[in-house]
Amino acid sequence: MGRAADMLGTTPGFLRAIGEARLITPLRSEGGRRRYSRYQLRIAARARELVDHGTPVEAACRIVILEDQLEEARRINAEHHRAAREPHAGKAA
Repeated sequence: MGRAADMLGTTPGFLRAIGEARLITPLRSEGGRRRYSRYQLRIAARARELVDHGTPVEAACRIVILEDQLEEARRINAEHHRAAREPHAGKAA
């Protein structure tokens, strides 16, 4: 946790707070240490950015979750649009 906090320029307490807010749930090593994925670190960095600009931690976590959901919806929508433009395989002309 300390290393992740150093990488993000924040404190272990901040990482604990966003964990308690269920923004990220790190895996645990056999020794019980928290292990963060690159994706989780990216999410934590975005939350930290919002908090640094005065957003309360709980609100920042909710914003990040909504931003992530919006990005996923846009990705799915783009896939559907691509699929709709492609000729349907297997149909007789």
